[in-house]
Amino acid sequence: MREQSDRTRLRDRAKLKSLARVLREVDSAPDMEKALHVVVTRAREIMAADVCTVYLTERDRQRHVIAATDGLPPTVVGQVQFGFGDGLIGRVAESVVPVNLDDVPEQMDEGFAQQSDAGRFHGFLGVPITHRSKVQGVLVLRQREARHFDDAAGAFLTTLAAQLGGAIAYARASGEVCRLCRPGSVAVGRLEGQPGAPGISVGTGMVVFSPSDLGGVPNRQPQDPGLEERRLHDAVARVRAEIKGLAEGLDGTLSLADMALFDAYALILDSPEIVGATVQRIHQGNWAPGALRHTIEEYARRFDEMEDAYLRERGADIRDLGNRLLVHLQGKSGIIGDCPVGTILIGRQLGAIDLGMVPRERLAGIISAEGSSLSHVAILAHALGIPAVMGVGRIPLGDLDGQEVVVDGTRGTVYLRPVPRIRQAVESLIIEERVLQEDLEEIKRLPSTTRDGVEFPLHTNVGLIEEIPLSKAAGLAGIGLFRSELPFMLYDRFPSEQEQVEIYRQALEAVRPLPVNLRTLDAGGDKPLPYLPVAEQNPVLGWRGIRLTLDRPEIFLTQIRAALRANAGLGNLRLLLPMVNGVAEVEQALALIDRAHCQLLAEGVTTTRPLVGLMIEVPSAVYQAEDLARRVDFLSVGSNDLAQYLLAIDRGNPYVASRLDPLHPAVLRAFSQVVDASRRAGKPVGVCGEMAGDPGCALLLLGLGFNSLSVSGVALPRVKWAIRSVEFTKMESLAAEALRLDRPETVRRLLEKALKDAGLDRLLNRPDAILAEDCSCGDESVHGIDRRWNASTGQEFTRCENHE
Repeated sequence: MREQSDRTRLRDRAKLKSLARVLREVDSAPDMEKALHVVVTRAREIMAADVCTVYLTERDRQRHVIAATDGLPPTVVGQVQFGFGDGLIGRVAESVVPVNLDDVPEQMDEGFAQQSDAGRFHGFLGVPITHRSKVQGVLVLRQREARHFDDAAGAFLTTLAAQLGGAIAYARASGEVCRLCRPGSVAVGRLEGQPGAPGISVGTGMVVFSPSDLGGVPNRQPQDPGLEERRLHDAVARVRAEIKGLAEGLDGTLSLADMALFDAYALILDSPEIVGATVQRIHQGNWAPGALRHTIEEYARRFDEMEDAYLRERGADIRDLGNRLLVHLQGKSGIIGDCPVGTILIGRQLGAIDLGMVPRERLAGIISAEGSSLSHVAILAHALGIPAVMGVGRIPLGDLDGQEVVVDGTRGTVYLRPVPRIRQAVESLIIEERVLQEDLEEIKRLPSTTRDGVEFPLHTNVGLIEEIPLSKAAGLAGIGLFRSELPFMLYDRFPSEQEQVEIYRQALEAVRPLPVNLRTLDAGGDKPLPYLPVAEQNPVLGWRGIRLTLDRPEIFLTQIRAALRANAGLGNLRLLLPMVNGVAEVEQALALIDRAHCQLLAEGVTTTRPLVGLMIEVPSAVYQAEDLARRVDFLSVGSNDLAQYLLAIDRGNPYVASRLDPLHPAVLRAFSQVVDASRRAGKPVGVCGEMAGDPGCALLLLGLGFNSLSVSGVALPRVKWAIRSVEFTKMESLAAEALRLDRPETVRRLLEKALKDAGLDRLLNRPDAILAEDCSCGDESVHGIDRRWNASTGQEFTRCENHE
């Protein structure tokens, strides 16, 4: 008995070792077709099954289709299919749990036998392939005779399915799933991400990549192959010199065996597998960075597939070498070539610097593989009126370079290579949006007052001086949030006191006598400074905001001095402290502000101490809001971070970002608690998060008792129209009802009804709306435009029944 148990353990251990090898092969496969081939052939072999098959789900046709098989005739691919809920395949997909049958009843599987013409199979194990709660397909093992697949087989298949889920989802986005399920079809890709900034636009994709991110390099046609070859040889020479310098610097401190690593690097550099193959690819029609990427991937993949663990690790060395070469090929810039009018900026994790590298008049849209609507780049896009889609995931972004792209920032959808009818629909939406903007021109000149006479000031959020004219034209009541970290991010060092004076003076003069709430440096988290790298396991909960500047008082004092000097003779500066979590931080910051003020007076600078407020962004500040309010002049709720921390959801994490909803009852009740605390302390409180820019949410915040809102210049006219269309007393009743609800979607429906009742249907049926069609296989018929109100830019939209 013990011997049998030992044999079982050994067999299971062998399967686990084989599984690891298969996962590496799948991960390194160049495309989905080859990845599926690896899965079915290896799984059939290791599990000793008669057949292994992958079915892919086609939602638009409500069916599961064989996309790869080993053990059945290849003619079944694209032909054998099951409707949703039909047969064993439909059962696995519908139940979303594995199905393991020793002896399948004939009537339960007759559809497969008839379609495949392969006879009857008795043993069956099927596991669902899912990604983000959606079924992507079914992975199946079959056996001719009756067989119970053991737990190890179930675990093996489940692990493979988990590896495939995300890959299939992204292959679906690029149209590859369509090609596999319907050979010969013309694919039009659709990427599903998160709404980043509302609007819809069409343009040409331009991929931005880090100089050390070889995997993000796109393919591009070289204008001069000879020049590209010379660039490659120059990069090789520079890296060779770099390696030699490193080796000489470590000579005498490392063993001869360790020093041999540098010799190995030099040999790889000179090998025909690297340089020769890359030159060949250049002359076959790819620029040097793209050719290098293909060469490095192919060379490293050979090591990845090796059995020996030591040799497998050499694949990482090859990639490191490739990244070093790329740095010298590209220099510091990730943008290559001129940006055409209608540029759609695409990258893995775009930042403010990336946006600044494209002239505003040429930037038509943004697509980021990572992040959410509350990511910093999405907030900037919102402020600039640029449609943005965030969190599209781990897709090969290089495939989007130079492609015609539609960015639907309201729904969070990207269409690649749109067919003419879809493109025409997009252009119609753009025209409708232009008409609405023209109709809102009159609203911009009117006060932000409810129908029963309650004034509700609307300020704007800005981070760059270039944003202020748009905000002034929209009829702002002041700058409710000046993001001072943006100027810091545009430098390659900390800006000097005088440089900061000039920046802040421009902002203060531009809107004088209206107030400017200058938020002190809020770096860290998703806004790192390039010249202050900090390695943290969780930067969102780490050294950021007021924590950073209190730990580095020289930074804080320099900024405060600059702000006070900029305010001399103007008097419209107000300071705002970010990420405060307790009384001690407030008192420490106030002491430093007083010190800076006294220093300037002693130096003969005529300046006044400005009003000081703080941001309520962390849960501890909610519970201490009254204590905090009594120590400052005003409060401002940062709904983006507060919702993130209350709900324990990293807004930059694509796996969970869609769950981040500021209409969550816990968030709304926290808002109400802060308003009550500010009233007891006798201090005003506003909101400066993204939700304030949504008309429905703005009405809710009005009713909750906030004294003002700060929104983007683009959103301000829409919000003002909503405020001027309602009575404050009715909004108080609306807020009271919302606080009694227990689900965000119920709150959302309540706000939708409030907008309809106020005659604001055009804010519901927004022209920057949703293309509902599944165009995954180039179907040119446009079934209609599905317009849905986006009450929360972070929500996951409800899809059409057949177009999830």
